Amino acid sequence: MSHIPRNYKIVEEKMISTTDLSLGYGRELIDTELDTGAFNFVVKPIVKAFYKIWSDNNARVGTLKQIKIALDSAKTLLENGEITKERFDEVINKNFPNYLENDQTDKQCKKDHKHYKKLKEITKKSFISQVEECILFLNINEDVKNYHELSRAAFKTKENALQALKRQLDYNEDGIAIVEEDDSILNVPAGKNIIVSVLRKGFEMTKFKLIEELDIIFN
Repeated sequence: MSHIPRNYKIVEEKMISTTDLSLGYGRELIDTELDTGAFNFVVKPIVKAFYKIWSDNNARVGTLKQIKIALDSAKTLLENGEITKERFDEVINKNFPNYLENDQTDKQCKKDHKHYKKLKEITKKSFISQVEECILFLNINEDVKNYHELSRAAFKTKENALQALKRQLDYNEDGIAIVEEDDSILNVPAGKNIIVSVLRKGFEMTKFKLIEELDIIFN
């Protein structure tokens, strides 16, 4: 089972790298959005300060915890016998509350909002998908040394990898769409439209980069 900790480290490093990429896009975009928009001198610093605190602290720390929860869930399932539906559901239900608590979008949403339940359901589906993919990665016993080699061993083809990536991206897309549809769900001090715009554009930039990377992995 020595391949599990090896693969765990490879996947963890990749997921952290993707998190930092996405947050980096967000920091760039918040400046652009504020500079080009018609915002007064009172709103600008509030929005910028909020986003900086959120992205530098809450979002990154929370996402890193989510990464660990997903990987640990997969590791637990792999190391403790056959993965039955009952065992899988038990691990998901046990760990999802902690995963949700650390979700960067969930933290900024009103829990009594009419669309919150739908957003929570999407977050759980995303968590399940992440754990399933982590199981796939962690279970690779071939001699791999990096994420590209691990991806090729896990998915075999670019088409399979793209399908898995799109499944995860679709959940992110659905979550952002809910916030776009009614930004009153956000519990932020000011500039909700800017925050939503940054979420959307940052997501699209990250999505493009991840899909583009598949060409390199499966060249």
